[in-house]
Parts: sequence; C-alpha cells; structure tokens
Amino acid sequence: MNKAKLGMICDHIRLDEKLIIEAARKMDIPLNIYNADDLFLGIDEESTFEPVILQRSISYFRNLHITALLEKMGIQVVNSFHSALICGNKALSSLTLSKAGVPTPKTFIAFSKEGALKALEKLGYPAVLKPVVGSWGRLIALLKDSESAKAILESREYMFPIYQIYYLQEMIKKPDRDIRCFVIGDQVVAAIYRYSPPGEFKTNVYIGGTAEECKITPELEELSLKAAKAVGGGIFGVDLMESPEGLIVHEVNYATEFKKTVEVSKVDIPKLIIGYLLEKLKR
Repeated sequence: MNKAKLGMICDHIRLDEKLIIEAARKMDIPLNIYNADDLFLGIDEESTFEPVILQRSISYFRNLHITALLEKMGIQVVNSFHSALICGNKALSSLTLSKAGVPTPKTFIAFSKEGALKALEKLGYPAVLKPVVGSWGRLIALLKDSESAKAILESREYMFPIYQIYYLQEMIKKPDRDIRCFVIGDQVVAAIYRYSPPGEFKTNVYIGGTAEECKITPELEELSLKAAKAVGGGIFGVDLMESPEGLIVHEVNYATEFKKTVEVSKVDIPKLIIGYLLEKLKR
C-alpha cells in the first residue's frame, strides 16, 4: 500500500515548520517541503504536487497567488485561497465576521485623512489605527486624541496606497491580555492568554509579551468555532478580547504561528495538523 503523501510550502523553515516536519516524521508520513522562493507555476500546467498541501507562506500576497495556482490544479490547500484572502485583510475579516454574527470591535474604514478624522470623531478617542494588511503588530498605532491622530494619519499618506485605507477600531476596555485560540477543523485544541509587555498596549508575544495557558470555556469554544467557520474553516488562530460585554473576536490568523501555544499548553498541535491533513486526503 502506498503511503499518503503531503506537501508543505513555506518561505522560511521556522521552529513552527520544524515541529510540523518532526511530527510527520514521527508519524511516518512523507511530507515534501517546497520553498516558495523556488516556485514557478504555469496557469495551465498539470499538477506535479501532492493532493493536499499545507500553506505556510507568511507573505500575504505570495500566499494568495501560490494558493490560487495550486487550487486551479485541483489541489486541496490548507488554508484555502478564500480563507487567506479574508483573514489576511482586516477590513474583509471584520465584514465577514460581522455578517456571520460574530461580535467584533466597533470599526470604521476611511479612504482619506480627512475621512479618517471624521470617523474618529464618531468613534471616539482613544482609538486604534491598523493597516488592513500586516502582521506581528507592525504599524498599529494608538490614537489618543485628535492631534496625535492628525500626525500619525499624515505619515501614512507617504506610504504605499494600501496604507491609505484607514482601518479604525474602538479601544476596548480589557485586561492587559488577549486570548489566542487554536482551531483545527471543528475542534478548539488549545488556548493561551497573551499579556502585553510593560508600557505596551499590544499583546503580541513576539514583541516581548508573555503567555500562559487559558481554559477553554464553552463560550470561548463556541465563538472561536463560529469565527473559524465564517472565514471558511481550516486551521486558524482566533484572537479574542475580554470586553465588559463579553468575548469579542478581533482577528483570525490563517498561517498561524503556534510554537508558543505548544510550549504553554503542552498540546501537540503539529501532530493534530498532520492528522487534519490526512483526513483531507480521504475526501
């Protein structure tokens, strides 16, 4: 009997990808690794790839284009083009989650500095400005008042046009932490609290924040699964905040880093990922 074969595409083999490779080795599952830098794909070519590919490219635009080409070949890509398109764009994510009835922060989207300032008058200060495409907390700015908002918005006018889509959110009154919930298929497998580093309002552990295990409550499970389903289903890191009104979802990540979650929760996420991909082979 031939062994099931899987593929994985990545830009760099980080610890996360090393853990996936090691999990496949321990399970005796062949896993071919493709460096996105080396790929060139013809639009009308037949597939020479495995029937199921794990997409781990961290570049939003590279991820989208590679996934679209692979899906044209009939390959099942995890996560799909649709999911990556939605999750990688904060404006599309907010729209999609709102349509699905998932509670999210109050959000305005403006298309000029003047429009953004008018939106902020309605939204109120403090508020948060985020790039519609971006990761690791880069270019996220806290707007404390109209003067700071004018200065920060003006600086964005000299950047690429995508940074002139002004994505503005209310500042949620929450503890100095958020929740990262890891969803694989129809299961919530692990969750962690992510604490802000001293003097910082962002909770990303890769800028100095800390993490601890979070108990998966029925509310957390239900909301995380609802968010993951809304963006297409697959493997996601759902980020939530504890607001005075309850849990709200502020982001769904489609090529999620999980090494900190594994370290804190002790859940073997890489093994579960390989298991999920094997299930895809049966469909």
